[in-house]
Amino acid sequence: MANGYEIIAHYFPQWHVDPLNELYWGRPWSEWEVLQKAVPRFPGHAQPKVPLWGYLDESDPDVSQKQIDAAADHGVDAFLYCWYWDWWSGRPAAELEKYADTPAALLTGPFLHRALENGFLRAKNRDRLKFALMWANHNPITRRSFDAMTDYIVKHYLHENNYWTVMGGLYFCIYELQNLIANLGGLPEAKDALDSFRAKVKDAGLPPLHIAALSRWFYDLMGRSVNELAEYFGVDSITSYTVLDNLPLTVFPATDFGEYIKGVPALWEELAAKCGSVPYFPNVTVGFDATPRIPLDQPFVHGAYPYVPVLTNNKPELFEKSLRQAKEFVDTHGTDPKIITIYNWNEWSEGGYLEPDTVHGMGYLEAIRRVFGPR
Repeated sequence: MANGYEIIAHYFPQWHVDPLNELYWGRPWSEWEVLQKAVPRFPGHAQPKVPLWGYLDESDPDVSQKQIDAAADHGVDAFLYCWYWDWWSGRPAAELEKYADTPAALLTGPFLHRALENGFLRAKNRDRLKFALMWANHNPITRRSFDAMTDYIVKHYLHENNYWTVMGGLYFCIYELQNLIANLGGLPEAKDALDSFRAKVKDAGLPPLHIAALSRWFYDLMGRSVNELAEYFGVDSITSYTVLDNLPLTVFPATDFGEYIKGVPALWEELAAKCGSVPYFPNVTVGFDATPRIPLDQPFVHGAYPYVPVLTNNKPELFEKSLRQAKEFVDTHGTDPKIITIYNWNEWSEGGYLEPDTVHGMGYLEAIRRVFGPR
C-alpha cells in the first residue's frame, strides 16, 4: 500500500500451456500464438504487440518472481487473477462426445489455474504481493458444481498468508452476477449459494468473505435496482473489469485514448451513484485492442466482439492522466479503503497490459509509481 492507496491489477492467465487448451488444440498451446500472429488492421495500427520480456511461461515460479518484483517495485499491491471453473459445462453434446474418454476432473475442475498455483504461489518472493480471485463465470454452472468450486477455493487459496483482504474480508469477485442468478434458477437460489460459501469459510475458521461484483451487470434485474440487488446478495463492493464495459467505444475503427478518458470520471460518478451504500472502486483501463483475436482470414468490420473499435494513442503519459483522475475520484468521494483496480496486468491479446513492451518499456508501471509512489 502506497500512501494509503491500494492498486490492484487484474491478471489474465492464458500465457502458459494448460491441459484443457492442449486437449482442445491437440498440441501445446498458449495465447502467445494469437499475439505473435496479429497484424495491423488499418493505417497506423500498432500490431503485433511485442513483450519486452519475451514470450514467457507464467506457470514458471521464476517468471512469477520477475512479475512480482516489477509489480511491487512500481506500486502494485495485488494481482486479481481471472479464475475459471467447469469450463466445459454447457457445451453441445456432440462436442462433449469427442472427450468421452477424458477424466471428468479435467473437464469440470479448475482451468488456467497453473499461473497462480504453479507460478505465483511457488515464487520465492510471493509475499511481496497479495492475490485474490475474480471468478470468470462466463459458462453455465450447476449448484453441485458451484459447491465443488467453493470447496476447492477454501482448500487451495483462502488460507494463504498473502490472500488479499478488504475491510477485514477475503476478497472474492464475481465477473457476471446475472449469470449466477440465471444458472442457479433465480435470486433466492443464487443468494443461498453465496450464503453457503460464506458458511464454509466461517466453518474453516477463516476471516469472513468480502464478496465483490463487477459492473458488467449494471442494470436493473427482476425489478430491483443495482443497489437493492447488491444489498440483497450482501455484495460488499463493486468495481469494473474495464471501463469499456459501461462506456463503449463508438468511433470505428479507432478511438483516441486521450479523448476517451475525458468521459471516464463522469462514468465513475454514475456507477458510484448506482451503487448507493455499496462502495464503488474505480477502474483504470490501460488500453484496448482485441484485433489479435480476429481470424487472420477475416476482415476487420464493425460488429460484435472482437470486431469492435480499438483504443489508440494510449501512451504512458495519458495512462498516468487517467490514474490521476482515479486518485482524485477516491479522494473526493472519501472512498474507504482507497482501492483502484487496473485493466490489466497482461491481457496482451486485448491491448490492456502493464507488463513492459518493446515500445514503451516500463512506462505504464512507472506511471503508477509517479502517481502513487513506491510501496
